[in-house]
Amino acid sequence: MRTVRVATLLAAAILAGCAAVPQDRVVLLPGPDGKVGQIAVNPGSSETVLGGAYASATVDAKGKLAQAQLNSSQIAQQFGDALGALPPRPKSFTLYFELDSDQLTPASAEQAQAALAEIAARPIADVIVIGHTDRTGELTYNDALSLQRAEVVRDKLIAAGGDPARITATGRGEREPLVPTDDEVPEPKNRRAELSVR
Repeated sequence: MRTVRVATLLAAAILAGCAAVPQDRVVLLPGPDGKVGQIAVNPGSSETVLGGAYASATVDAKGKLAQAQLNSSQIAQQFGDALGALPPRPKSFTLYFELDSDQLTPASAEQAQAALAEIAARPIADVIVIGHTDRTGELTYNDALSLQRAEVVRDKLIAAGGDPARITATGRGEREPLVPTDDEVPEPKNRRAELSVR
């Protein structure tokens, strides 16, 4: 199985026709940005690659593979209840920090409000905060600073009403730069905290 782009995959076991023969169905849905990936469906003896929005494949109890093209109305009719029960998609935010500091830049301090609103809009929000640094300074110092940045953001989220048990903070130091640089090169985009709200 290979995925070219991130896509939403809906797999459902259904009963078909009067004979009630079990089938597996795979339907490829577009992502929120409208992009669609690809997925290979291989029940053993044959294979098909789904690569368009609402492309579908079914596999019957004998392993026979059939491909079909559905449309958004058919998806809503057949899977509307299941799709409606799904939790909201995860949302990501990136906040930037001042040089050698755990102080958010003014623009990121404003963007933090959008993250707070997203957390408040979810009935039960899980949040992961990952702190990062640029490559200036010693590795051990940057490890500590990245964790400190993540914890500062976590504290702000908790102060705004976030559940401490559902907000995790960790630091990656300078190991995962957004913009690769040589050592000791300051890069503002690497001084960040990444938030994933689920």
